[in-house]
Amino acid sequence: MHKHSDKKLLGKGIKFLAISLPLLFLSPYLLTITFLNKGHAWFYLGLILGILVGAAAIFFVFKALRTFMKAIF
Repeated sequence: MHKHSDKKLLGKGIKFLAISLPLLFLSPYLLTITFLNKGHAWFYLGLILGILVGAAAIFFVFKALRTFMKAIF
């Protein structure tokens, strides 16, 4: 018997990667802009936002990898 990979789960994993890709670029950008403007009143909001976007990017990458593993095995 040949078991084939689940194409619906592979598509779902690609969607998670598509969500995480912009977040992976946005997080360092937000943190860089925030640290360049330390004297600004919105410093802490930008810092928290950058950290949350980075955490969301990491979450979606791991969720995509887990979905790929479910689809393949």
